[in-house]
Amino acid sequence: MLKKRLHVQDSNVLIMGLTFKENCPDLRNTRVVDIIKELETYGVNIHVYDPWVDPEEAVVEYGIKPIATLEEGRFDAIVLAVAHEQFKQMDIKQVRALGKPDSVIYDLKYLFPADLTDERL
Repeated sequence: MLKKRLHVQDSNVLIMGLTFKENCPDLRNTRVVDIIKELETYGVNIHVYDPWVDPEEAVVEYGIKPIATLEEGRFDAIVLAVAHEQFKQMDIKQVRALGKPDSVIYDLKYLFPADLTDERL
């Protein structure tokens, strides 16, 4: 985000995926929570979307209330954190449409070719 000179504090970041592994509702031992906690230390507004998660369980276990639907043009950054089949079926244009014009995409699961995203781990 800093490379694109985006303001980090109070930015809206979409985390796509919360579960421990892809295509599974299991939240136990998910490392995505660590990413969320770290981003929150920077004053980021986190929005979590995961079609596999039981929203009530996410609230009870981690205090995270997932969003039910994806809204286009809302996010400053998008983090592809879990490789759910639903996310694999999206093309990069669909993912980019979720972000604002200068948004960044962090593809942690290598769902897209490197030249189509902004950062990878």
